[in-house]
Amino acid sequence: MEFNFLAVFVAALSSFVVGFIWYNPKVFGTIWMKESGMTEEKAKSGNMIKIFGLTFVYSLMLAFIMPALTIHQMGALGMIGGPKFIDSALPSYAAFMHDYGDAFRTFKHGALHGFMSGLFIALPIVAIKGLFEHKSWKYIAISAGYWTVIMTLMGAIVCGWK
Repeated sequence: MEFNFLAVFVAALSSFVVGFIWYNPKVFGTIWMKESGMTEEKAKSGNMIKIFGLTFVYSLMLAFIMPALTIHQMGALGMIGGPKFIDSALPSYAAFMHDYGDAFRTFKHGALHGFMSGLFIALPIVAIKGLFEHKSWKYIAISAGYWTVIMTLMGAIVCGWK
């Protein structure tokens, strides 16, 4: 089993596609701006190269951890010490991977685990932050919903793309 860097890269890019749609004024953009206190003037005053550049770096970080959250075989790989130890692994590892190497490696399964990650990781983080910042439930739902959709999509991409 090899780590698929192309899948991780595409998964990171997916955050831009979903963000473009999710935060469009015809979807949740107008509501999000109102609930977050963002104005068009403030949004336009930001350094877009910095914002989008760092957004990609952080999206890449999130996509990089998704295989561990969505691909069961990553646990078996971890038990031998990682990819560089495959050649010295016991024959039982090779037999296991022969029998189960592609088990649950589907877009659907990755989407399920990505969704669960969004629900049980992103939602609590966004909600706790929103509560302490005195943000509305609309803001929390829009922000947590975005991250849950992103993690669902990223999970599908990294798990199903072989």
